[in-house]
Amino acid sequence: MEPRILERAEHPISRRDIDANVLKVLYRLNGAGYDAYLVGGGVRDLMLSRKPKDFDVATSAHPQQVRELFRNSRLIGRRFRLVHVFFGRQNVEVATFRRQAEAVADADDPLIRLDNTFGTPEEDAFRRDFTVNALFYSPQTFHVIDFPGGVDDLRARLIRTIGDPELRMREDPVRMMRAVRFAAKLGFEIEPATRVAIERHRADLAKASVPRLVEETYKTLGQPEAAHAFVLMEELGLLEYVIPILSAHLKSSGAMLAEQPIVRSMAALGRAIASGFAPDHSIVLATLMLDLYRDEHRRTADRRVDLLGELRARGFARGDTEQMRLILEAFENLAAPTRRTRRLMRRPYFPDARMFFEMTAPTYSIDPTRMFRFLADPDNFAMSPASPASGGADRVGADAAHPPGSQRRRRRRRRRRPRHGGAAPSGSMNPPPSPDPTRRD
Repeated sequence: MEPRILERAEHPISRRDIDANVLKVLYRLNGAGYDAYLVGGGVRDLMLSRKPKDFDVATSAHPQQVRELFRNSRLIGRRFRLVHVFFGRQNVEVATFRRQAEAVADADDPLIRLDNTFGTPEEDAFRRDFTVNALFYSPQTFHVIDFPGGVDDLRARLIRTIGDPELRMREDPVRMMRAVRFAAKLGFEIEPATRVAIERHRADLAKASVPRLVEETYKTLGQPEAAHAFVLMEELGLLEYVIPILSAHLKSSGAMLAEQPIVRSMAALGRAIASGFAPDHSIVLATLMLDLYRDEHRRTADRRVDLLGELRARGFARGDTEQMRLILEAFENLAAPTRRTRRLMRRPYFPDARMFFEMTAPTYSIDPTRMFRFLADPDNFAMSPASPASGGADRVGADAAHPPGSQRRRRRRRRRRPRHGGAAPSGSMNPPPSPDPTRRD
């Protein structure tokens, strides 16, 4: 099949927009007689005049040959044998052209288990997931090479699978999550046949590699368009297989999906990420689970659901879920500061908890400035009357009964008086009384 080739004047990509270390890798591979192209998301983003997060290189050189060309490199991966070329803390990923995996014996289960067969540039393009991710850029000829029709889909703003969408989703169910991620990130629509295939085979997510699915979940929800991605996951039925308890919570609330507190919290997370914030996994999980946690917190102990157990059963790491729990518990403490909040301020996770509270408190009409006043002067802080939106839940104990500026009276400890004839307490300024000479014992 002859590819579509865009000359330099037909596309916006310039070498000035490509990282200098990536160009070094491409030029050295070309100079050694190998074919080498910039591929995947980097080309897609450059075609859309966006700044790529990273760049990938595909080459005709086999992994060991790449390793021999670059002393500053190492082989990685089991499913895919790749080479990472290191430039200080930066690494450039180099992959050998591959072709589609051989058909498996069981026609009822086309799940890809081995995909490490080398191929040609054309075969490599057609084994990729979506047309917009299968473009090649040559630094020698300045051409953009398009085998599957990705240029047209970029212009139409569509996420489309390469080949039969039914088969492609069954080969690798994680592609369903990737379709959501790219649609949200780029503001594209999912092409109708691809969308139907996702809805029909969403249960195949249960067959996916759990670590890969968890990693893709964090990528999908840890981006500026987190709210859009979350809504798409629920609309397509994917959330039901990634975090079932969360999907059930959304359905039970009865509110429109776009108006749910979780969606508003995810939008707040997305705005923070867009401004440069890089959230830990625990922050992403806490944002997802906050509304469900607050709902469960109001239930009696025997009716509560083990949220941490539910997440761990789905492959989320213990360290991330434990940190999430601490952040969620701190949310309630910061919403209604008390003496306990002073101890919280000394915890190592407090900076994350404070940032999370500032980000998500507006979702529940909680005013973060009350927390700021407390942190500025916790000894003299007096709670202001609760706002109607908080339903009185912000008032805590006797603190809420004192008007602003008042001081709480502290009870004095009464000093016990010594008995007659007994020794005075240690450190007492009063000597024991003298015996009465007229009294007979």
